[in-house]
Amino acid sequence: MGLPEIQKIGPLEIEAESFRIIESELGPTDFTEEEFAVVRRCIHATGDFSFADNMRFHPEAIKAALMALRGGKNILVDVNMAASGISKALLKKFGGKVICRVAEAETVDQAGNGTMTRSEAAVERAINDNIGIVAVGNAPTALLKVMDLIEQGTFTPDLVIGVPVGFVNALESKALLASKSYPYITSLGRKGGTPVAVAAVNALLRLAAAENQ
Repeated sequence: MGLPEIQKIGPLEIEAESFRIIESELGPTDFTEEEFAVVRRCIHATGDFSFADNMRFHPEAIKAALMALRGGKNILVDVNMAASGISKALLKKFGGKVICRVAEAETVDQAGNGTMTRSEAAVERAINDNIGIVAVGNAPTALLKVMDLIEQGTFTPDLVIGVPVGFVNALESKALLASKSYPYITSLGRKGGTPVAVAAVNALLRLAAAENQ
């Protein structure tokens, strides 16, 4: 069996060709145009077409995200890897910033008494940071804390992106998020991860930038 043929393609055409392949192999979907832009970028980031089956959107998710971004609100993430992957150039155009408090000394101290994880403490410490979008791709404990604080009325993000990956409370926390009445984007099942959270945020940023022109 021979080796597959390497495509000759310019650097500026790679993403467009990737999206063309995704659309060609996936075929028609029930997503709106804006929702599909998010799903497509998640598939692009992972190479996994199953996200077309397991992604779920609250009906107001896209609208809430675009209003929050264009309003200059901040994005809270659960790990620094996510902060590194989000497009700062696009976010800066709207006046927002990415916030991640998980590695800060105050967070470590707050979690040091053993009553909560650092991920939970990081969320608690960000409730007054003008958060428009929460994006969780790594820690189910962070997603559960976000939902708890929303239920308590002490945290009011416009959109929760909950896509943690794993085997302990990842599936369960996302199923719980999908039952909520407030805007969310999630991926049912065990699959997810920081690359998915980042891809979703970057897709929303591009939508916001396109509609803002």
